[in-house]
Amino acid sequence: MSLVETKNVATNKYELTVKVDADKFDEAIEKVYRRNVKKIDVQGFRKGKAPRKMIEKLYGEGVFFEDAINDLYPAALQEAIEESKLEVVARPELEIESVSKEEGFTFKATCVTKPEVEVKDYKGIEVEKEVKEVTDEDVDTKLHAMQEKNARMVDIEDRAAENGDTVVFDFEGFVDGVPFEGGKAEKFSLVLGSGQFIPGFEDQIVGKKIDEEFDVNVTFPEEYHAEELKGKPAVFKCKIHEIKVKELPELDDEFAKDASEFDTLDELKADLKAKAQEANEKAANDEVENKLIDAVIANMTGEIPEEMYEARVDDMVQDFGYRLQSQGLNLETYLQYTGMEMDSFRKTFREQAEKQVKIRLALEKIVALENITVDDAAIEEEYKKLADAYQMDVEKIKGFVPAAEFTKDLAVNKAIDLIKDSAKITTK
Repeated sequence: MSLVETKNVATNKYELTVKVDADKFDEAIEKVYRRNVKKIDVQGFRKGKAPRKMIEKLYGEGVFFEDAINDLYPAALQEAIEESKLEVVARPELEIESVSKEEGFTFKATCVTKPEVEVKDYKGIEVEKEVKEVTDEDVDTKLHAMQEKNARMVDIEDRAAENGDTVVFDFEGFVDGVPFEGGKAEKFSLVLGSGQFIPGFEDQIVGKKIDEEFDVNVTFPEEYHAEELKGKPAVFKCKIHEIKVKELPELDDEFAKDASEFDTLDELKADLKAKAQEANEKAANDEVENKLIDAVIANMTGEIPEEMYEARVDDMVQDFGYRLQSQGLNLETYLQYTGMEMDSFRKTFREQAEKQVKIRLALEKIVALENITVDDAAIEEEYKKLADAYQMDVEKIKGFVPAAEFTKDLAVNKAIDLIKDSAKITTK
């Protein structure tokens, strides 16, 4: 590989001309031939035994060119980027300029590079810090949450279903008298009033009793995810098997003993209040940091490439997809359920992506301006923290997290500390 030319074609955009020589290209062609020859039939030869020259004569000299180029260009591009010393921030656009056995191939890569930004007045920023006081109502809310967590479900047999009850029932849905896919379930558990079903459904269960069979008449919303059901009237045939109600435990010393490590309700309340105050203090500190960062990026100037924002959106969409997979879903199914197109879905990340890109650029600029460095001991300490958190060997963690990127992250964190340490914070 050789980097033939580096040309600045626009602000934050460079064009690299890269050449891969004939010998390297021929080696790649040979590998592609050996990888594919078993799938190629040539009359007069056993399958998988046809010589490369015969295949090239039959199908054309360039039969293996595309695969060979695809095998070679990633490494060639990376070498060229490293040689050019450009800091590329988005996937380059590639264009093949020429290709032949005799000369190898040449391609152009249009690269978007990290912009040069200016940051000023990042020291001595004035902000207010407001720590909310914990009220008795706040403590009561937390106690109620503990009650809910320790509640038990009690069967109801002497009355009809009410809002707030949990009903266990069968249902089957029909549109124009025909059952539809996904419209049937047995012994389904539903909290009435939760809004889990389409509008009007749960209201029609209220007042019904155990073993009662009845119809629920509803109309699917126009924005419903299933195209064939949008705006359609439907009838659900239902039968209730069980009605349950949540019974909360009494708030007393016995509750404190059962639900916590404390012996009295007063001790539990005091602990809840103290922890809530700690949480409020942390929230206030986080808000101060957010205000400081907002002030820093407001004082940043520079021409940021659109591609950086789009690349960040790509990462955020991908991360969202991974989280869905951990829950047994995929992004395509999620979009169907929510009735969103991919373009609309991507737009939900745009504002956050822009802010994250600006924050990173501003902080990296401060790292450069302040000559912030990270020593080896600090890097090793952070690697150890990650290894402990994921219960993995430190060396394996190093394989997943390159030292260069890790060092950048730690330096950026030090830049945030510098901004906070120099800030003028008044408590409200």
